[in-house]
Amino acid sequence: MPDVDPIPLSALTTLRTGGAPERMVEARTADELVSALRRAWDADEPWLALGGGSNLFVGDEPVEGTVVRVLTRGIERMPGSRPGTARLRVAAGHDWDDLVAHTVEHGLAGIEAMSGIPGTVGAAPVQNIGAYGQEIEQTLVEVELIDEGADAPVTVPASDLGLGFRTSVLKHHYGSEPRRRAVILSVTLELAEVGDGERPIGGEQLRGALGLEPDHAATLGWIRDRVLAVRRSKGMVLDDADHDTHSAGSFFQNAVVSPAFARTLPAACPRWPVRPDADVATVIPLSQFDGVVPKPVADDPDVKVSAGWLIEQAGVRKGFRLGRSRAAVSTKHALALTNRGDATAAEIAELARFIQGRVVAEFGLVLQPEPVLVGVEL
Repeated sequence: MPDVDPIPLSALTTLRTGGAPERMVEARTADELVSALRRAWDADEPWLALGGGSNLFVGDEPVEGTVVRVLTRGIERMPGSRPGTARLRVAAGHDWDDLVAHTVEHGLAGIEAMSGIPGTVGAAPVQNIGAYGQEIEQTLVEVELIDEGADAPVTVPASDLGLGFRTSVLKHHYGSEPRRRAVILSVTLELAEVGDGERPIGGEQLRGALGLEPDHAATLGWIRDRVLAVRRSKGMVLDDADHDTHSAGSFFQNAVVSPAFARTLPAACPRWPVRPDADVATVIPLSQFDGVVPKPVADDPDVKVSAGWLIEQAGVRKGFRLGRSRAAVSTKHALALTNRGDATAAEIAELARFIQGRVVAEFGLVLQPEPVLVGVEL
């Protein structure tokens, strides 16, 4: 598997920034991917596994070490764990939206609300992608991955990935290293076999986004079409002709805060309770049991608040840019920072820092970036 001529990452990332790496390898099979990674690890050099480039913000300088492009593809169908379900094992480099289209075409439910999300399947569990009430953790069974420095891949159940709101043990959060440095080779999902007929739509968030009443029924295809239309209206479906889509998606995470802090924010700020952990069983020694089971203590759940709303209320409107900068807030979606044409990473970082400062000054909350930052700091 020979090296290829390095391509600037500005041509391979949706935010369109980034210099060329010292070395680049294209892996089209799982064996090639493992081989390329192990070569980089044996050389003890920096490395980056690159999928769709949709969640990366790369600096302007040349990228040190090796970039391994994950170009594996393929979907394998297997029996589900119970009647009415099917499992799909999908190669890490497979396009995510292509997978969603495949499931809709074959009457498999569980990820249709995540239509239009850019990127590859292998990146999806890393930040537990989600939209309109669906998250990949709801259907994820397991992943095959290889840990940095390991001799061979292993299969890891979803329960061991530490999946949470846009996070996992594999994610590189800004300012910290991932708890587990590894690269996913394949992903296995379990989906419901529902066919192509209409069915009731569960999930208040999805019904609200699509304008559905509680008793409204719809097909998987109708849901996919509506989700794509909503995302296009926000500039969140890739389109070379639309500069609003030249972004890394939502640049800042919706913040998860304590109930006490949430009460300091204006009442108009959109907010949602974060799903609490499952109740832990109460164990009472038989020698101490008096026939009365204590009532569980109800803790207030944390609250997710809208970063987009906070940005706009801090005075940063859609379309905002600093002077003659080629970086700007999307004209359709306040959470997306966009490249309006040959913007440098420095220009985008300057805009991001300005927005962070405005929100801190107005609400006392530091917004955290959602993309992985490579060779750039905020």
